[in-house]
Amino acid sequence: MAHRDLKPENILMTDESDTAALKIVDFGLSKIIGPNETSLEPFGTLSYVAPEVLLQKPYGKEVDYWSLGVICYLLLSRVLPFDDEEDKEIARQTIQAAADFSFHPWEKVSQEAQEVCKVLLEKSRHKRASVEDILNMQWFCEYKEVT
Repeated sequence: MAHRDLKPENILMTDESDTAALKIVDFGLSKIIGPNETSLEPFGTLSYVAPEVLLQKPYGKEVDYWSLGVICYLLLSRVLPFDDEEDKEIARQTIQAAADFSFHPWEKVSQEAQEVCKVLLEKSRHKRASVEDILNMQWFCEYKEVT
């Protein structure tokens, strides 16, 4: 299933504690997309939408991985990776520009965290990291349960 509109407003915490569970809400634009299926419907919120959606190319659940990359970037830097007052410019940046990791506070963010953002913000949906890939990256190693 692809949510197709992941953004901070659609992620809620069950309480105010540091260990609160996260809940994803607003599945109004979601669609069941099988492993070998794609969609062409142009859905999502512009600042969080993947390049393939803007280019009107077939897409799969990788659009949600892109959105997670935007959310991760926003949480770590307090700004969106692709932003402007003009929607057309946001779309152009999303399709063409690389995310900028050269300003404050990125110099204080670990390379491992930056790498997570970079692989999720991969322009090619076929090369974009999946959630499984991300959970196996160094940044998440300390959070894995010891069994």
